[in-house]
Amino acid sequence: MPTYEYRCTTCGATFEVQQSIKDEALRTCPADICKGASPGSGSLERLISGGGIIYKGDGFYYTDYVKKSGGQE
Repeated sequence: MPTYEYRCTTCGATFEVQQSIKDEALRTCPADICKGASPGSGSLERLISGGGIIYKGDGFYYTDYVKKSGGQE
């Protein structure tokens, strides 16, 4: 499940939320996070952040993609 980063345009608080790709983006800052004058009413923007890449297994090797000799291009 991807992690999305949000910033409140009212109070400036930033936080991360794990959501399904199919879920709608959050629109209001949660009351327990919002530091604005009226908690829970700040509008949010989704930030673009670098995604975490996890490499599992043995990986790929140079020899996996070596051109075979004797063939024509």
